[in-house]
Amino acid sequence: MPSFEPSFDLQKAIRARLIASAELIALVPPDNILDANGRPERIPCVQIGEGQTIFRRWDLTTNATLHVWFQEPGLIQCKQAVGAIVEALRVDAQISGVLVLDNFTCHDMMVTPVSRSRPAVRDNDDQDDDENPFSIV
Repeated sequence: MPSFEPSFDLQKAIRARLIASAELIALVPPDNILDANGRPERIPCVQIGEGQTIFRRWDLTTNATLHVWFQEPGLIQCKQAVGAIVEALRVDAQISGVLVLDNFTCHDMMVTPVSRSRPAVRDNDDQDDDENPFSIV
């Protein structure tokens, strides 16, 4: 068992790749791509949320959940941002080489699955929740 948390290494790599994506930065400011949970204070934003690591004898798999928030009546910008995220996070060692992280080497990184929804809970802040769609990547 390693003495580091692989999901933290993955989180740092995800943020670095996302803020390097011109397509995503055109939609979401870099300061709004962050480790956070709950309803965001700044919109649009990408929250790098929950993580999970599965340890095996010689390797491991680590996952992270991203929450993508936009204030818009539909899902157009949200879907565009998710498309940019999918492209930014694509790593295939056979095509582009490995991704070297602080404590391990990543041979494959991909986005799966993607779900899109709108918040079901209304706050008492007079904000129209139908105009806050988000995606979970």
